[in-house]
Amino acid sequence: MQQQDYMVHYPYQSFDYVLRLFDEAARDPKVTAISATLYRVAGKSKIAKALARAAKNGKLVTVVVELRARFDEESNIYWAGKLQKAGANVIFGVPGLKVHSKLGLITRNEKGKLVNYAYLSTGNYNEDTSKIYADHALFTSDKRLTKDVEQVFNFFIDRQPDKEFNHLLMAPLNMRQNFTKMVDREIKNAKKGLPASMILKMNALQDERMIRKLYAASQAGVKIQLLVRGICCLMPGIEGLSENIQVRSIVDRYLEHARVYIFHNNGNEQLYIASADWMTRNLNRRVEVAFPIYQPDLAAQIRHTIDLQLADDMKTRSVDNSYIKPPAPSNVRAQYAIYNYLREMVPAGTEAAYDEN
Repeated sequence: MQQQDYMVHYPYQSFDYVLRLFDEAARDPKVTAISATLYRVAGKSKIAKALARAAKNGKLVTVVVELRARFDEESNIYWAGKLQKAGANVIFGVPGLKVHSKLGLITRNEKGKLVNYAYLSTGNYNEDTSKIYADHALFTSDKRLTKDVEQVFNFFIDRQPDKEFNHLLMAPLNMRQNFTKMVDREIKNAKKGLPASMILKMNALQDERMIRKLYAASQAGVKIQLLVRGICCLMPGIEGLSENIQVRSIVDRYLEHARVYIFHNNGNEQLYIASADWMTRNLNRRVEVAFPIYQPDLAAQIRHTIDLQLADDMKTRSVDNSYIKPPAPSNVRAQYAIYNYLREMVPAGTEAAYDEN
């Protein structure tokens, strides 16, 4: 992480990298502080145990625990008590907002200077669900990102909305506004006769304002491909309204959980991965984070996985819940193809969870 960013794709690669990160941080005498958001953790969470160990070792540990994580309230209350007893500063969310972002920040004293390392993910700190949820996670020391992550944790501490973010999109402060600007930019480019397109992957699409904006983009000639696993309140393919929008859903062995937002931007493609869907609750009433992928090889990894999902014709359903059967099937099963792609490209020693048998 000192040299470059790294990305891990669950469940095809091991969650052990995250466990190692926090375990080493808890033991490292040069680490001065650790912050993390806990939304859903495993019943015997190794992450929570590492955070408690870090607090006992005298490090400044700040943990944001969401007590309204549906089905996990009891577990989160248990770990909050354990962390408080260990000496961690436990923050029980933000009034009026559910904390759904998945962030970590580690501060280390290196030659007299404090250096930040960040972990940003679309999935939870949960070694159990990481085996069945398809997510992406970024390990970075990029100052552009770590500075903004630090600002998110400052928001949890002082609850003041005056934070400036130059790279992260954070709901409810600036995420909706920035996504709207990106859609508007595609609309302007399309009206100028320039190439304009978007690929948006999420669990659910429900927010009326964002749907209206996508309709406007379609009417302007922007090509829009949506991968929506669950609820979709947008109607594609309607002449004069949404004929430039396609919606599909992949339902396969693993739960598609990652959110990915890709904007053509006149050839200078912008790619974000996020914890947030385009639902009113996510954009208005939750603390969510979307983050850019700046390192070209990592952006290429995300882009390739999305291309494979768009090519899937074995586990893809259309918005009306029927299987898509192209005239010339390519027999691409995206989850298998992603596994094979990652197995071929990652360094030796990276573990994969997919059992083809």
